[in-house]
Amino acid sequence: MPEPTARKSARRHHWRRDLIELAALFTAVAVADMVANTVAHGPGGPFLLIVSAVALVATAAFHTWWARRHSHAPPAPDPAGSGAVTGAATADEPAGTAPAGAAGPGAAPRETALWRMRTTVRDEPGSLAALCTALAHDRVDILTLQTHPLAEGTVDEFLLRAPAELPAARLTRGIAAAGGGDTWLERADAHDLVDAPTRVLGLATRTALDAAELPLALRQLLGRCTIHSLPAVSVTGRPTGESAPVEGVLESTTMRLRDPHGGVIAVERPHLPFTPTEFARARALVELDARLGPRIPRSQDVLTLPEGNEITVRRAGQDDVEAAKAMHDRCSDRTLSLRYHGPLGDADRYLNHLLSPRFGRTLAVQTASGRLVGLGHLLWDGDETEVALLVEDEWQRRGIGSELLQRLVALAVEAGCDSVYAVTQSSNTGMVAAMRGLGLPLDYQIEEGTLVVTARLPKTRTAARERRSAAERTTTSEPGATPGPRPAFERPSFEQAEH
Repeated sequence: MPEPTARKSARRHHWRRDLIELAALFTAVAVADMVANTVAHGPGGPFLLIVSAVALVATAAFHTWWARRHSHAPPAPDPAGSGAVTGAATADEPAGTAPAGAAGPGAAPRETALWRMRTTVRDEPGSLAALCTALAHDRVDILTLQTHPLAEGTVDEFLLRAPAELPAARLTRGIAAAGGGDTWLERADAHDLVDAPTRVLGLATRTALDAAELPLALRQLLGRCTIHSLPAVSVTGRPTGESAPVEGVLESTTMRLRDPHGGVIAVERPHLPFTPTEFARARALVELDARLGPRIPRSQDVLTLPEGNEITVRRAGQDDVEAAKAMHDRCSDRTLSLRYHGPLGDADRYLNHLLSPRFGRTLAVQTASGRLVGLGHLLWDGDETEVALLVEDEWQRRGIGSELLQRLVALAVEAGCDSVYAVTQSSNTGMVAAMRGLGLPLDYQIEEGTLVVTARLPKTRTAARERRSAAERTTTSEPGATPGPRPAFERPSFEQAEH
């Protein structure tokens, strides 16, 4: 209806209401005057007044009884629990079938499952409402919703709580019928209940405290993806040609970001294209890392060996390259060959790569005099994670390698890794014994004298904390603090990792 016509209609309705109210008022005055004259001048005035009072009391009592008997409570559920659905029936659901998740009165609550879903809809009014209606039909609850605007359309990302018996195929069919396209669906867990701003702030805090957290933060931010750190210079000192513009590059399922330490951070997610919103968030994390510069947590543990010597376990970085080279000089050729599996002259070239926080985390063991005697590396290798150990000959057979390995595995579990693997030689009995001492399921692969031992890690982070608490008693957060010693390595003979 045009606006002028609507205004005229409103004015007409306004005058009609006023006329009706005036007529009702004059009628009430006339009736009251007639009753007053009858009571005052009529022969049966007092009798009429008493009858009117009795009628009023009876009417009030009847109204009270009726109101109590017919209260305004909600209607009782269907005794049969049928919950019939109105509307057209689908091929999989005959007419009158209850939606998934409907339960009769007195029935126990049904189990639910969490799902993460993405779908692309047209950028027009009513598109999101159609999706919500389709989800409500199957008794699916929307816990969180994010929107990712595109050049054409919008990507809606949902965290859903659905009946456990609801199949994924039925859910995607309902979304497709409501106008959703390119729908992606996977199971979620309780960690996904954290809202996006809180999760991004937490990842930014972790990145600010530790440069090695950037690849892990990107993986948690973007979900299931593969991250490769491509250096600008190879371990032999030759340029690799890997580079990216300052603003980065986004190409559907791949993004390339300039690494603040040189080179490129390549992120791939073949099963799900990246959105511009995700690309902007990832770039913001990388820019934060670049502005803060190199940084490593300064916490350290002081441990006491069985013979009484104290050692310190701490994080290592590229500032420790010279000390690591000095340790190489004190190691035997056999020790270096078991660790690096190549020409001994190339051992020093790997240190810049191994000690870079971009490629993983490194733990160092030093004596009370400050001499470096052991290194443990946790290296990100795409979707996999490698562990590697090197202990100076003089300090082998004291459990240092096993202590480092247990701490590296705890870090891997906290990072959400599914497994870790170690590449060594079949003759390296110390490394094999240390892997067995983890108490985890192991897989062995042998090819031409090279042994790959893979340990499958527990799924929950609680197990990692319990495993780590047995090895950590005193931790200092300040560089100048003096931690107290504690007994260490009071375990069976499997702690004989030499390398």
